[in-house]
Amino acid sequence: MPDFSFIILTFNEELHIPRLLESIKSLGAPTFVLDSGSTDSTLQICRNYGVSVETNPFENHPRQWDKALKTFPVQTPWIIGLDADHIVSPELLQQLSQFRDADFTDVSGIYFNRKNFFKGKWIRHGGYYPRYLLKMFRFGTGYSDLNENMDHRFIVSGKSIIWKQGHLIEENLKENRISFWISKHNHYSDLLANEEIERMNKLRFQTIKPNFWGSPDERIASLKNLWWKLPLFLRPFLYFTYRMIFQLGILDGRTGILFHFLQGFWFRIIVDVKISEILKEKKNEQ
Repeated sequence: MPDFSFIILTFNEELHIPRLLESIKSLGAPTFVLDSGSTDSTLQICRNYGVSVETNPFENHPRQWDKALKTFPVQTPWIIGLDADHIVSPELLQQLSQFRDADFTDVSGIYFNRKNFFKGKWIRHGGYYPRYLLKMFRFGTGYSDLNENMDHRFIVSGKSIIWKQGHLIEENLKENRISFWISKHNHYSDLLANEEIERMNKLRFQTIKPNFWGSPDERIASLKNLWWKLPLFLRPFLYFTYRMIFQLGILDGRTGILFHFLQGFWFRIIVDVKISEILKEKKNEQ
């Protein structure tokens, strides 16, 4: 048996979960799913693969991951936390098949290299590749960062390393319908707007220490610090321009440019509009 187990979050993932489970099946690793109320065939598919399933009402991703890490009877020294729309590439599968805890005694966490797809297109530029995500960590050492409303990340104490070879492929096929993408990100914008208001009021702080030259997550923390200092409504324009020009997002072609516009500009401007509305409402209440 491998020295790691998988934990996966699901909600109506009959389109995605077979791909993921097939991609990791040959490893023979214990696999657990925390579902948040699926009404499709997700749970039956999981049971067909011999996966252990529990359910928990969904609040946000960080809290759902916190619940997942505290729910399952994990017996392995390592955990790999994945979303249902992930796929483990053959190259990453090979690395995992050779993984032995004894070879990583001084390591607490491992970053995987993600390849993100939108409408079948690999988003290669605009700061989206390479993108390193801490997905593998020592059980009992790693935990979910609850100081985020939307973005979810695991945090470990101790040394972390990056696996640059092999990929964690992320492709949400539901997002091929723009109405789904807009509805999903409209909800995310509510979470993010309220989170930023709490940060303005010193009610929420970053768990990870910002360090531009540190780990991938420390670098993101430093960029977020800069983002929060920029003026509302101006920052989406600056960010979109930066992604298009300086991070070569324009080279991703029509589909890629659409993605960068939606994710890097439209979503960000909606968040700023909602922040301004909340601030105005609070001012009128005074």
